[in-house]
Parts: sequence; C-alpha cells; structure tokens
Amino acid sequence: MPSGGGSEADAKSMRALEEAIQIRENQLEIKPAAAQTTYSSGATYLVFLQVLKALLPPGTLSGPLAEALMVKGQPDGVGVWGRWNANGPGIACLFDELQLGPNFTSFEDAQAGDFMKAFLADAVGRREHSLSMIYLGREQQNGMEMVRVWSSIKPSGYGEAVIPRARISFAIFSRLEKPANIAQAPELAFKNHYLASLLTTDSSKEEAMAKSGVR
Repeated sequence: MPSGGGSEADAKSMRALEEAIQIRENQLEIKPAAAQTTYSSGATYLVFLQVLKALLPPGTLSGPLAEALMVKGQPDGVGVWGRWNANGPGIACLFDELQLGPNFTSFEDAQAGDFMKAFLADAVGRREHSLSMIYLGREQQNGMEMVRVWSSIKPSGYGEAVIPRARISFAIFSRLEKPANIAQAPELAFKNHYLASLLTTDSSKEEAMAKSGVR
C-alpha cells in the first residue's frame, strides 16, 4: 500500500480509486498507487480486495465477480462498494449478507487485521462521524489507552495512527474468515435499503448492530 498522500473524500480521489481497481483480461487488477490520495473507506477497500486476491485461488476474481467488486460511483447501500462506503455498519452489513465472517463490538475480542468501523460519536446515519480502519492493537501512552490502526486519515493519508480509546464511542469489527463466500457478491440484493437510508435519516447503535448481525 502507498504511504502518506493526504486524505480527501472528493471527486478527484473517487476517480483515482476507480482507476486503482480495473479489469484487465477479465481479471480484477488492483493498483493502490493509482489512488495515492483517498479516504478511509477507499483505503480499507483496497486492502480488502488485495487480501481476497491473496487468499483465493488465482483467477477467482474474474468475470461477473470482478465486475461486482468494481468502484463505479455506486451510491451508499448499492452493490459491494456502496455497502462498504456507506454510513453506519456498511462493512458489517456486507460481511453479514455474504457470510464472510463475524461482526462484533468488543475490543477484548478484536485481533490485528480485523476491519473496524469506529464511530467517534453516538450518532449513526446522516449526522455520524466515523472512520473505516484496520485494527492493529491497543497500547498505553502516558497512562492513556490508545488504539493503533491503519487507514487513510487526515492530514497525512495512508499509514498507521493511534487514537485515544476514549475518543471512540463504539466500534464494529468485521473479521474475514470465509473469503471464498465473496463468490456470492454478484447475487447480492441490488440495494441494502437500511444503509441507503442513512444518507438522510438517523439510526442508532442498537439498530446498526441489529441490521448487521453483530453478535
């Protein structure tokens, strides 16, 4: 993955993310360097695709599956990327719908490499403030519990960061245990209506957990 590059969620960074995920000779090709500047959801999605490619037999990410994994400006809740990029528990909903692995909220159960949606306030939906990250662990700094993560976060961009645990209202972790189930992505319902609604409506921690199968 690149390092630095700044972090922006704008039209330019979205075009760069689209350019980083292409289909060549019927195979999904991922070139993170093409998206030198992105934002948290884009950064973790690039990692997700690279992990799938590394874990699955060569040639798996091809044909209709490759098409389903493309970033094409899908609105929140639509397709794979539209779920991943959505407000609320987008990644967790995708994991639940495709049975890719468990979703949970306990920091005690979290392991390095888990995908993590951190909510920096109680709000879920149109007023939420959240970040998509990869959890790396917890540590103490000057008597304060810190959470070490990887993502693309302002102002520096791609890289590791430490966030005070007290700053995180709650988090939903998603652990990739059944990567082969991504094969079902072309059969996903066109839209997750709950996630799509979060652009304009408020939800809650409890509803987010219920809608994403959090255990």
